[in-house]
Amino acid sequence: QPPARPQCCTTGAGCAVQLGAEPEQRSQTAAEQRSSPHPTAAQEAAAAPQRARSGTARPAREVLQYNAPGGKCNRGLTVVAAFRELSGPGQKDAESLRCALAVGWCIELFQAFFLVADDIMDQSLTRRGQLCWYKKEGIGLDAINDAFLLESSVYRMLKKYCGQQPYYVHLLELFLQTAYQTELGQMLDLITAPISKVDLSQFSEERYKAIVKYKTAFYSFYLPVAAAMYMVGIDSKEEHENAKAILLEMGEYFQIQDDYLDCFGDPALTGKVGTDIQDNKCSWLVVQCLQRVTPEQRQLLEENYGRKEPERVAKVKELYETVGMRAAFQQYEESSYRRLQELIEKHSNRLPKEIFLGLARKIYKRQK
Repeated sequence: QPPARPQCCTTGAGCAVQLGAEPEQRSQTAAEQRSSPHPTAAQEAAAAPQRARSGTARPAREVLQYNAPGGKCNRGLTVVAAFRELSGPGQKDAESLRCALAVGWCIELFQAFFLVADDIMDQSLTRRGQLCWYKKEGIGLDAINDAFLLESSVYRMLKKYCGQQPYYVHLLELFLQTAYQTELGQMLDLITAPISKVDLSQFSEERYKAIVKYKTAFYSFYLPVAAAMYMVGIDSKEEHENAKAILLEMGEYFQIQDDYLDCFGDPALTGKVGTDIQDNKCSWLVVQCLQRVTPEQRQLLEENYGRKEPERVAKVKELYETVGMRAAFQQYEESSYRRLQELIEKHSNRLPKEIFLGLARKIYKRQK
C-alpha cells in the first residue's frame, strides 16, 4: 500500500508538486502547489543503501512523513516562485522546474532536521500542532539520529536531482555554509540562555540580532532565494550581497514576529505552545522589556523569567502587558515593514522586486 499523503497545512492540503509529474500536471501557483502530493523523491532520498536497508524503510518513511510536512512550506515554495521569476525563456523546461521543486523539498527537509534537533534541545512539547517527534512513544533520544537522517536526505536528494547540473557545486556549498551558520546561531542561543541559569545581563539587542541572523535569517530567507539565483546562473558576489541585505533584514522581522506569537499568539493557529519564557530564551520581548522596566519590575522579571511554574510565567506575561509590549510590537511591525520596502527599492535594481515584495507581503501581520 502506498503511504497516505502527508498533510502540509491546516487546510489539509499537500505541500508541493510531485517531482515525477508531467509538465501540464504541475501547478502554476503556490495555492495549487499546496494541493499536490508529497514527492516520493524525499522518501527515496532517505532510504538506506541496499545492504543496510532491511528493516529501515518503514522507520525512515515515518521520520519523513511526521517531520517534513505540516508547516506552511514557505521556504520550499519560495525556491519555486523565485526560480520562475528569475529564469529566462530557455530555463522554463520540465527538467529545470523538476530541479527547482527538488531543491525546494531539500530546504523543507533541511528545516525538518533543524526543528527535530531544536525541539530536543529546548525540551519543547508540540510542533506544528502535534507532539514533538522525540516526545512520541518509543522515540525519545533516538530522534537525534533521526535528525541526522533528515540532514543526510538533503544531500542525497540534491545529488539525485541536481548532481549533473552546472550549479550543483554552488548549491552544495550554499547548503553546507547555511548549515554551519544556523548551527552557530543555535550555539549562540543555547549559551546565551541556558535552561539552568538565568542571567538577564546577557540579553542585549546586539546579542539578539546575532542569534536571529545566524539561527533563522540565513536558512529561512537567504537560502531559498540564493538557491534559485544559482540555478538560473546568477552567481556574482554583488548580486548575492544585494539579495542578502534585503533577506537578512526580512529574517529578523520574521523572528521578532515569531517571538511575539510565542507569547501572545493563539496555539490553535501557531500549532505550538509557546515556551520562550519558561526556556529562558533571549527573545525580542524580554530584550525590549528590559529597556522599559523600573528597578522593581526588573527584580520581578529576574525572579520569574526562565521558570517552569505557570504562575511565574503568568507574572512575566503580566509585566509584558504592563510595560506595553503589544503596542511596542505593533509599532515595530509597521516601521520594519516600511524599512523593508526601502531596502527592496535600494538593493533590487538588477533583481525583480516582486520576489522580495511577495515574501514581505506573505509574512506581514501573520498570525502563525
